[in-house]
Amino acid sequence: MWKNSKMKSRWKVVVIWNTKKIVIKKVLLLLHCGCKVNQYETNAMSQEFIEKGYEVVEHHEKADIYVINTCTVTNMSDRKSRQMLRRVKELNPNSIVIACGCYVQVAKDEVAKIEDIDLILGNNEKKNIVEHLEQYQKDKKRQLEIEDLMQQREFIEFGDVTYTEKTRAVVKIQDGCDRFCSYCIIPYARGRVRSRKPEGIISEITKIAQEGIKEVVITGIHVASYGKDFKENYGLIDLLEDLNKIEGIERIRLSSIEPLILDEQFINRLSKLEKICHNFHLSLQSGCDETLKRMNRRYNTEQFKTVVNLIRNTYKDAILTADVIVGFPGETEEEFEKTYKFLEDVKFYKTHVFKYSPRKGTKAAVMENQIDGNIKEQRSKKLIELSNNFEKEYNESYIGKTVEVLWEEEKEKIYKGHTQNYLLAYYKPEKGDMNLENKITKANCISAESDHIIVEI
Repeated sequence: MWKNSKMKSRWKVVVIWNTKKIVIKKVLLLLHCGCKVNQYETNAMSQEFIEKGYEVVEHHEKADIYVINTCTVTNMSDRKSRQMLRRVKELNPNSIVIACGCYVQVAKDEVAKIEDIDLILGNNEKKNIVEHLEQYQKDKKRQLEIEDLMQQREFIEFGDVTYTEKTRAVVKIQDGCDRFCSYCIIPYARGRVRSRKPEGIISEITKIAQEGIKEVVITGIHVASYGKDFKENYGLIDLLEDLNKIEGIERIRLSSIEPLILDEQFINRLSKLEKICHNFHLSLQSGCDETLKRMNRRYNTEQFKTVVNLIRNTYKDAILTADVIVGFPGETEEEFEKTYKFLEDVKFYKTHVFKYSPRKGTKAAVMENQIDGNIKEQRSKKLIELSNNFEKEYNESYIGKTVEVLWEEEKEKIYKGHTQNYLLAYYKPEKGDMNLENKITKANCISAESDHIIVEI
């Protein structure tokens, strides 16, 4: 039984041998620049192929069928998706090429112009990818199957996926987004909010626990919206309370989350769940109120700071990270400086900085006062430098402290893992072989580098 998958660089790799059929078609699934949801779905498609008797191979092997799961979050993602779609046929001129994913969903006409693609499938059709493939093999007719996701109201189950990143499993709990931030194309690529039924989530995580995996990451397109489409009153905090009861799971980690859901009531209930990791990735985007308003972010910096203070007062060891966009249309030097000062004040452990990328079909793409690329680059470098300083400073503050580390892998006799609040930890045993993978141990921090701590057991 297949239990694990690995990500090598930007390639999704699954290795399986299956002899159910005399003639086995080799399938290679490629994922470029995808979010955790896209990674999860790539894995789900892998399992669909495996269950139907196909062999899913590594990227260096020649394949009969190539599946490219595309991304569209930035212009760079679009460009690299197109490049991969155009080049993949060179690996095997006789192969069948399938394009799917977010870029396909929002740019079907552009994708259709690439002649070497045989099947073009929207996000809703990933679940039926094998059926579409086998129909194509019968009639040899090029297919373009893309539904209007704005009309989709039900979450599509992929079954039990068990997508893992090293020793932690990623579980998708919802799809879609109703926020329509002015810069974001994702609602058009993913549709409206659709929440997965809690029994399906609980069942999947229970099986994950039975496989010995100790940590799960809860992910989705807009996790904070979980449950808003249910008739019954059942939201994200209710789900987390139920997941906290599952035996065998020791850590539950939230992926990126909208800040306003983290009010006093939510945090109070969350604080009673001992398995919740004290690591919160908050979607900030700007530290300037004027910029936030043009982004349609629906909160201001004062509200955001209230959330930050609430988290830190509740979890003394909390690590907070954030996303920030620089060079948004109309962002003056004064507005950028407000963002810089806000970040100086809040002191996130790490800030993920993105240069604004116009997305066709969004309000921001046609706004006046688009920012020059050189200015974006300068502002990006300035925020990254600030972030790096805070990360190093925080790591150094852990010297002499005891932490609990989930060890994920061993390379060149050095173990790597993460603490409960998501500090990267390195450990080099002085002598003898140790088997620490997928184990949680206490460790003492003896030194720190810019992006990790060094511990001893």
